[in-house]
Amino acid sequence: MASLVAPKEKVFITQTKLLYEVTWKTVMQIAKKHAKSAVNYLSTMCNGQKPESIFMDWCWWILGGLPFPHLVRVMDCFFHEGIKVFYRISLAILILFHKHVTSSNSDWDTDAIKNDIDNALPKFCKNIPVSPAKLLRTAFSIRALSSTYISRVFLKTEMLLKSKSVLSGPKQMVRSRSSDNLPTSQSQINVQMMSHTLTIREGAHSPDVRVLSMGVFPIQAIKSKICDQDTLFTLWSWLPVRITMYQPILLYTTEEHGCSLTTFYVRVEQHEPTLLMIKTCNNEVFGAYCSSRWFERNLKDDRGQRQAYFGTGETFLFSLYPERAKYPWVGIEGDTGLGHASELFMAADSKMITIGGGEGQAIWMDENIRFGKTDRCQTFNNPPLCASGDFEIRVLEVYGFVGA
Repeated sequence: MASLVAPKEKVFITQTKLLYEVTWKTVMQIAKKHAKSAVNYLSTMCNGQKPESIFMDWCWWILGGLPFPHLVRVMDCFFHEGIKVFYRISLAILILFHKHVTSSNSDWDTDAIKNDIDNALPKFCKNIPVSPAKLLRTAFSIRALSSTYISRVFLKTEMLLKSKSVLSGPKQMVRSRSSDNLPTSQSQINVQMMSHTLTIREGAHSPDVRVLSMGVFPIQAIKSKICDQDTLFTLWSWLPVRITMYQPILLYTTEEHGCSLTTFYVRVEQHEPTLLMIKTCNNEVFGAYCSSRWFERNLKDDRGQRQAYFGTGETFLFSLYPERAKYPWVGIEGDTGLGHASELFMAADSKMITIGGGEGQAIWMDENIRFGKTDRCQTFNNPPLCASGDFEIRVLEVYGFVGA
């Protein structure tokens, strides 16, 4: 288990409380659409309690319930294709469970299911009446369940949970504009707490193996010409929780790769997400976390026209010097009446890059990655990220994340 947690090249198992909740709610949402009959059946068996409690243990249907030959085949696929395999297998278990217990020759008792609904699925998995091949065939034959759809449900669920936690906390936590509560390089534990990198069971102490498996915190791999480690720890605490477990890699820097937008695209465009950091000739430091690939500038809409803007609400701006502040998407607080200008996340072509729009551009850079400008924009409701509004770039660094 420590080996699965620790590798730098690919993260197989996450260790965050938030992602635990996001994953089971994602399974529940996609099950309501793609295993609807099974979900409705389970709801009727719940004796008035909410079916959510059943889905909270969805991982253990697979990891704790399936016979070893089945688990080996599932894990084989999981290591090759990632978490989407677990999602498909969980839906297959629901479908097969419903089909088996409602069949005319079933030996399952309805009252027994009602009285022990939380253990019904794990019990079914332990004695699953199909072969490993049939389980996989059922899982991968679920139609219209694309990775894009799963990712969209996952992201929407994560943003909703994070926005709720922000809105339910103190008012000053809605937007980070102070370094008072930000982590410093004095303690990796503080950074892990800021990133919600905790043990699943609240209050439990991490066993010795877990501590060893954490190894060096990923942010320490960055050797930046723009930020020191203390500043990078602050930036790390603002990243989406799942990203903090991945290994950052330097994709592009003007110091090594020259000042060319063409080179920028060659080295960066296929990576998702990316982290852009800019240091100006006046020593201001700011940038953006960009949730989508820059290659999406080439994608076309239904009418064959290039989409001017792309990206998602996970994109955010930040300032690190002289002020430390994070500027998230304005829609993260749940206001749906903000209009088109609130969703202008990223735009690019052969002549420029833009992040944020609506009555101004938060970050704009020219094709030579030399000059830029920054204004207030409606997408992030940010002030200009440097005092003059116009800036000359001293260093630009762009990071990707291995395994993301």
